[in-house]
Amino acid sequence: MTHNPVILIGNGGHARVLMDTLLNQRRVIVGYTAPEKEHNPYDLKYLGPDKNILNYNPKEVELVNALGSTISTATRKNLFEEMKIAGYTFANVIHPRAYLAHQVQIGEGVQIMAGAIIQPYSIISDNSIINTNVSIDHDCKIGAHCHIAPGTTISGMVHIDESTHVGTGSNIIQGVQVGSHVLIGAGSLVLRNIKSGLTVYGAPAKEV
Repeated sequence: MTHNPVILIGNGGHARVLMDTLLNQRRVIVGYTAPEKEHNPYDLKYLGPDKNILNYNPKEVELVNALGSTISTATRKNLFEEMKIAGYTFANVIHPRAYLAHQVQIGEGVQIMAGAIIQPYSIISDNSIINTNVSIDHDCKIGAHCHIAPGTTISGMVHIDESTHVGTGSNIIQGVQVGSHVLIGAGSLVLRNIKSGLTVYGAPAKEV
């Protein structure tokens, strides 16, 4: 299968992880965009601010949303939607040491890092990050623009709505429903449903 060259949007820590995976897969990287030129450990070309992407034909390149998120996923979401309106396509970046079972559905611009496990009949929606060593069991649904941070364990039949951030090392038990725009603090144990817009933390997780 032939892939178009990719442009990375961003040059931070998450971008470096993506760059490493793309280079290992021998994908051609045109360069990266950022507000200002910064040191790049892979000596990729600096293309200028994000608006310079519009100089490239949407049919000849793919984009990689290399912006991470620690609290809010809004910036990633806005960037994704703006570039989609402009006609661009986002590449999926899936590390070769991630495991995806049969019948897993993956949206556009999904990033699945090393050591991640996604079990059958789960759905990962557009522009979501499944980070290092995340475990997602059967029949889960992860909404668009979510970030499931490293080391998180999600049991079966969990539904997480869009633009939610699940902090590093969290655990969500089976069947829990998590609303949209939720922030789950690192190391939390989620035993109950969480309404949209809440911030929760702790073991068990409680509203902050």
